[in-house]
Amino acid sequence: MKNDDIKQLALKLVGADTEEDVIKILKEKEYWDNESFWHEYGDNPQNYSIIGNQQSSPDNALVEKLVNSVDAVLMRECLKRRINPSGDKAPQTIAQAQREFFDIRNGALSNLDSSQRAQLAKENIWLVATGARSNPSFSIIDKGEGQSPKRIPETILSLTKDNKIKISFVQGKFGMGGSGVLRFCGGNKKGKESNLMLVISKRNHEISNEVDNEFYGTDETRNSWGVTVVRRENPHREEMNSRYTYLAPEKKILSFDSGELLLWPSSNLKTFDNPLRSGTFIKLYEYNIGKTLGTAIYFNLYYRLALLMLGVALPIRMLEQREYRSDGADQTLAGLHVRLAEADNDKLEPSFRPPSTGHLRVEDEELGYAIYVFKPDKKKNYAKDEGIIFSINGQTHGSIRKDFFKRQKVGMSYLEDSILIIVDCSKMSRRQQEVLFMPSRDRLSNTALDSIKNKLENIVKNHSGLKALQNERRNKSIENTLQDSKPLKDILANIIEKSQSLSNLLQPGQGIPNPFNRVDSDPQKEFKGKKFPSYFKLNKKYEKEIACPKNQKSFSVKYATDAENDYFSRAEDPGEFSLEYNNKIVQDYSLDLYNGLATLTIGIPPNVGVGDKLSFKTEVSDIDRVEPFADEFSLHIKEERIKEKSNPGDSKEPISSNKSKPSESEIPEVIQVRKHDWDKDEYKEFRFDEYSALKVKNAGEEKYDFFINMDNLYLKSEMKNNKINPNILEKMYQTSIVLMGMSILKKENSKNNSNRNKPMSLEVKEDQMPQFSVEDQISQFTEAISHVIPSITTYFSKLEHGN
Repeated sequence: MKNDDIKQLALKLVGADTEEDVIKILKEKEYWDNESFWHEYGDNPQNYSIIGNQQSSPDNALVEKLVNSVDAVLMRECLKRRINPSGDKAPQTIAQAQREFFDIRNGALSNLDSSQRAQLAKENIWLVATGARSNPSFSIIDKGEGQSPKRIPETILSLTKDNKIKISFVQGKFGMGGSGVLRFCGGNKKGKESNLMLVISKRNHEISNEVDNEFYGTDETRNSWGVTVVRRENPHREEMNSRYTYLAPEKKILSFDSGELLLWPSSNLKTFDNPLRSGTFIKLYEYNIGKTLGTAIYFNLYYRLALLMLGVALPIRMLEQREYRSDGADQTLAGLHVRLAEADNDKLEPSFRPPSTGHLRVEDEELGYAIYVFKPDKKKNYAKDEGIIFSINGQTHGSIRKDFFKRQKVGMSYLEDSILIIVDCSKMSRRQQEVLFMPSRDRLSNTALDSIKNKLENIVKNHSGLKALQNERRNKSIENTLQDSKPLKDILANIIEKSQSLSNLLQPGQGIPNPFNRVDSDPQKEFKGKKFPSYFKLNKKYEKEIACPKNQKSFSVKYATDAENDYFSRAEDPGEFSLEYNNKIVQDYSLDLYNGLATLTIGIPPNVGVGDKLSFKTEVSDIDRVEPFADEFSLHIKEERIKEKSNPGDSKEPISSNKSKPSESEIPEVIQVRKHDWDKDEYKEFRFDEYSALKVKNAGEEKYDFFINMDNLYLKSEMKNNKINPNILEKMYQTSIVLMGMSILKKENSKNNSNRNKPMSLEVKEDQMPQFSVEDQISQFTEAISHVIPSITTYFSKLEHGN
């Protein structure tokens, strides 16, 4: 084909939006059916297994392509300055590259205003949606370094290459060329899709020949455009699997000369109406993004990509060109960190603006974290089921579901839908990152997660601000409904007092304390910290020797300070914390900073013995201080604490009338819920219906609230068809259901205590199924047993009266 013919072919492929149209265009040129014109992707005939083992979801796969475009723009800036990207003079971090190339302070796009971010995006990277509402075609266009026809197979179409592994200022270092998108191209044609992707690229005109020759070798195609199409070949003859190939007649990418191509969106938002002199254009035909994310690009997909690209290095302009087109059809994607930084008090709890931050040290690996808390029902446009997000260099690589917060060890059920924790794993060694994250880069492995998870459990459970806010939410939710629970609590207390077996259900010291008498702090009390603190000192009660039993896993000390909440985690001039014991670096600790209180939790070092004394030293420093804040304290290891074991039914002395009655605080709060309450905001999460019986909510610190459905179908039916006093029947029903719930809780607590020293797995499966919690067990069991409880109660009541 002649130069202009190849150019016109490229432009026709740009204008196509379906696989059918692409195949028709390629058949007209006699390319489609000629197998000799197609070459194996990544020079690997077995590439299907590699490509198919990338991201498990279309949104995560799309992120890889967008990250590659961001990297390409950063590479352009480096190369046009004649700097070797893998050399000593190149930026050593993404933040450094942002600052040196684009004057973005501290690696934070939030330091640019919205108009500056929009302009930066419009000049560099676009994501454009065209075609049908379902399965749109996505075009990713950037003015990055671009690739010559000769180098396209070695870069964009490569597999397992190390092109960027030695470059410190880029995000994409996995050598897969963003191939994970291919399995989602072609819509959902049930095995008939061809998984088509278009690639058009030209080496950036701002990068000199001399630079390319020095760093990459001579390339006679560097001033030409390259164009190719990737497709999936079905297995045939002796082949076991499908394979991906790309169009390369005579084993060369089609190339043509042209000063520019109309591939860039125009200022009036017409799709491709402006010239592009160099860079890369990639089109994913009929991308199977899913029904939810397939709506207008500036809504659900925007929210999702912001979550997955937490701290994207450069902004991306998103343009909607389907039937959703309207005013405001373009949007600037700048990542979740920017969205959170600009969220106001209507969305975030004021006491968590800025977020509570800290860092962990696990097996000599350092991780930072930030805790955000949204106001009720305000989190949904920032995150859905995610509770804890793990990121590397601003890109999400895995998450733990929000039901983590209602676990018994955490006890933050009233904040389950409001908390979002972001854990930064960028400082972890590459080896440990490989252990923690699956090769697909969108899932977590349980191998290295347990230690991190256990520390996060303790941080959340003991966080003073979260505890106070949970109590406040709980107060608002149930304080006006407790007047009906007093008579039932008296009945339960009397039954437990008179029953030897039930008395073991709530033993002394294992009750459920009343939260309304113990609020740790006022979460709304305004705290104004200082950028550089004037003090950071150990609380007086820790100045003396701390005693700790040998079998205790960790201990905590607290510091008073006037430092800002993000003092240790901010991008600009952060504080530094160091911890030593007996002149050795401590490798197992967490430090949490919130509203003037810094909580240091330290794991007991291994191989310590009873009587040992450990001397700890801490230092806090920043650029504003000449001498660090220094403190010392010691830990004395005592004999192991032995817990008395007891089994249900084992009583050394008979129950007598002198046995004390369980206190009111040992009985859970029981809230009656009627049919007209089912759809109220405070009960929506339970999804009550006519079959529901009991719903339980973990209020933390072994406190539980019981929500009982008083309009259960079987209860109402029994009340209607029998002459027994309905009030008595209701009380008997409530008492039975609540005691069953308490019994399940007791059993679960006993099991957890016996397994406390056993390792626990928290692997995030591909399908992201939530853990079957004790709350779920109680809900399902009581729903099932509610079918028979009213009937049995009525039957034995009649026997008692001789009926």
